[in-house]
Amino acid sequence: MYFSQPKENVLQLALRDGMKVVDLGSGSGHYAHAAAAVVGHEGRVYAIEIRQDMLKHIKESVHHHHRGIVEPLWGDIEKQGGTGLRDQSMDAAILANTFFQIENRQGLVAEIKRILKPTGKLLVVDWAGSYGGIGPAPERVVSEHSAEAFFINAGFHKVKSFRGGPHHYALVFSVSAS
Repeated sequence: MYFSQPKENVLQLALRDGMKVVDLGSGSGHYAHAAAAVVGHEGRVYAIEIRQDMLKHIKESVHHHHRGIVEPLWGDIEKQGGTGLRDQSMDAAILANTFFQIENRQGLVAEIKRILKPTGKLLVVDWAGSYGGIGPAPERVVSEHSAEAFFINAGFHKVKSFRGGPHHYALVFSVSAS
């Protein structure tokens, strides 16, 4: 298995029943579905994706018991206001297998800070390497150290780091020191 471990990784956010979570750059929705299993029917998971084909896939793959929990939405996560979510409305944000693709990192940070509650947490999971083309192109890989430094310099506080899978690192940040 080359990919990250969504079910195990979302548990590191200490999500609870009824929380609101956003999966930024949701792709095929694996993290959105994993978060939905934790927040339950009282919670909500917004799967934000810019590619229409991926949004269609998420809509079609929403498991029967996750209907009404996962809400696929078109959005531009690299632009402040681009998700269409309300200010300080999310308990947690997930950025999985996406950071290496981000062109406007300052726009991304501004949007994450805007939508997270003051007590909010951010989970960043990304490729630790290229692995002979299984992961992103070598020049696109963002090292764990670089990702950590970027978010700390952007005003986030590191809560913990862990292995996000055999080929991934994972970092949890809080919006404020707590």
